Amino acid sequence: MISLRLDPKLEQNVQNTAKILGVTKSELIRKSISEYINKIVHHSPWEIGKDYFGKYSSGQGNLSTDRKILLKTKIMAKRK
Repeated sequence: MISLRLDPKLEQNVQNTAKILGVTKSELIRKSISEYINKIVHHSPWEIGKDYFGKYSSGQGNLSTDRKILLKTKIMAKRK
């Protein structure tokens, strides 16, 4: 058994949400903890961040492998 203390605002939020969903506060908290653990334990870092990877893509697939050449080219272009 676990006991926990919540600040009044969070406790009220839990109570209201449980009432809306038609479940007890304990059930809501159990499901919330279970879902949170499943998200952080059973997903790889790739799955967690996949919505953000490549979001601002340059369209160049060689940035990590040719980074030195690309940087050198940019520097030389600025000097001209």
